[in-house]
Amino acid sequence: MRFLTPAEVATLADAIQPRYRPLVLVGAYGGLRIGELAGLRRRRVDLLRGMIQVAEIVVEVRGVLHIGPPKTRASRRRVGLPRFVVEELAAHLARPGDPEAFLFTAPQGGPLRVHGFRARVWRPATRAAGLDGLRIHDLRHTAVALWIAAGANPKEVTARAGHASVSFTLDRYGHLYLEADTALRDRLDALYGTAQPAPEGTVSGCLEGPGVAPGGPGDDESAVDV
Repeated sequence: MRFLTPAEVATLADAIQPRYRPLVLVGAYGGLRIGELAGLRRRRVDLLRGMIQVAEIVVEVRGVLHIGPPKTRASRRRVGLPRFVVEELAAHLARPGDPEAFLFTAPQGGPLRVHGFRARVWRPATRAAGLDGLRIHDLRHTAVALWIAAGANPKEVTARAGHASVSFTLDRYGHLYLEADTALRDRLDALYGTAQPAPEGTVSGCLEGPGVAPGGPGDDESAVDV
């Protein structure tokens, strides 16, 4: 399991053939599996809402392509994308095309065949980017790591990734939450460091700042933590 930094994602996107630049970005920030990327049709990209719909996959088994719905209900999902990725998709879709056509196709047209794509496109790009040995699936791992770093909770990651359960997400990526917790504690220390001590002889009735006032909706200790 390998995770790229945003800078490494950008380097890879620059190194790969231009027609596959948005594939790298959707994989690294949207977390789609390669079969889901190959099965993404033009009409399932909602540029206005910044969403893509995962409804089909393309898989190759012993040289035969199989096109159909994802295996699980959880895998059939909508995924929101950052604005800069949506802009890349908008440029990609600016070329006229059949709404039913696949968004990412083989170099000579037709559905993307993963084995040929890996050999002819992916590996040369990863070598050029100084990322030799990187797997296509590592884009998905990268996406999860970036979501967690951005503050996504396990339930959000589970929904975005199309995992069957939160427990699966935690089993596979729980160590990333430990790193995120360390960063959270560092931020809390920084917040504490900005507090100004009260003058001697005075009593502070409550903590000043952007917190919730006593009795407010966030003051109920029985509230469910999400």
